[in-house]
Amino acid sequence: MPKASIIIPNWNGKHHLDVCFASLRQQTEQDFETILVDNGSEDGSQAHVREQYPEVMLIENGANLGFTGACIKGYEASAGEFVVLLNNDTEVTPSWLETLLAGFEKHADVGSTIGKILLFDERNKLHTAGDLVRVDGSPANRGVWQTDMGQFDQEEFIMSGCGAAVAYRRSALEEVGFLDDSFYFSCEDVDLGWRLNLAGWRVLYVPDAVIYHKVKASSSALASFYDKRNQLYLIWKNYPAGLLRKNRRAIIQQQLKLTREALVHWRGEAARASLRGQLAGLFGFFRMLPSRRKIMSGRRLSDDSLMKLFTPIDEA
Repeated sequence: MPKASIIIPNWNGKHHLDVCFASLRQQTEQDFETILVDNGSEDGSQAHVREQYPEVMLIENGANLGFTGACIKGYEASAGEFVVLLNNDTEVTPSWLETLLAGFEKHADVGSTIGKILLFDERNKLHTAGDLVRVDGSPANRGVWQTDMGQFDQEEFIMSGCGAAVAYRRSALEEVGFLDDSFYFSCEDVDLGWRLNLAGWRVLYVPDAVIYHKVKASSSALASFYDKRNQLYLIWKNYPAGLLRKNRRAIIQQQLKLTREALVHWRGEAARASLRGQLAGLFGFFRMLPSRRKIMSGRRLSDDSLMKLFTPIDEA
């Protein structure tokens, strides 16, 4: 059994794979399996992997199952003690995996580790130092687009790891579950971070585990829909009732702010998609209710401890 399983979703990403796989071949920790889950690519990704990377387990879905669907297929086929999600458009530094896994060895209650993710083309700028959740329930990347000046060089416990490059302890996943396919491709990593923390597992940010990611600031109607819908899914599914009552004003104000912004730009496709996403999210309470009951029945984290993980609105 390998120590770690690295799961890489792929959809028409052949042009990214050589850089990603070359950096994995250079890892100081080599006790891992690599699983590429292909979502019906039409660019020759599958043949390229079979020919050039025989060490990679290739799973061919034949259709685009989204990020969560691909990761779930990879998880079902994986065998490692630790499960690592990695985007195909990344380059990992040689000690990345070793450093991530060392975090689990140091802390028995750590269920997830996440490193420092920098921009591929501007390697002094941050994509994320893990994910945060504000008191109003809205998630965000810590430090996004900031110049890396050492402000995130301390190891610390946070709310969630970013799905672009995050590791999980399998025993923790067996307790709280893996990614929720209801989210499709937005906020699914934050949802899992919520569940881990509520169950008493901690998420550790390890700044020395560095990767580079080809992410760019962009938006689309599809992303706008899922971002707004899934923000409400997070609240309905994970936000404890006592804290919901305590922070309801901030939560409502945030949702009204998003509505106003979309109405101002309602002629735009993305704005209209945001409104549809909010509406779908409101009705999503009933969809999330069975999961919520299960999560709250196994909850170990107190309201006070959870409040310490929230980021104040004016500091996010």
